[in-house]
Amino acid sequence: MKKLALLVITAMLFATAFTSCRDTKETSETEELIEEMREEGAEVEIKTDGDEKKIKMETEEKEVKIKTEEGETKIKVETDEDNS
Repeated sequence: MKKLALLVITAMLFATAFTSCRDTKETSETEELIEEMREEGAEVEIKTDGDEKKIKMETEEKEVKIKTEEGETKIKVETDEDNS
């Protein structure tokens, strides 16, 4: 019984560690993109509706949309080269 309890606790710790690492990567990528766009002088629009968050950033050459919903982040980047 002691081994089973120890096994369950260890499994939970590993699951937490892997989940938190994944979230950190997504957050840092999003933060880096926001910082980069601000440095380029982008107009930033943030809309929040419940647990859904949309960020739209736009410069003359580049448009970035970030959508976060239920813990999932989707990033869409469009440049003038894409539209040609």
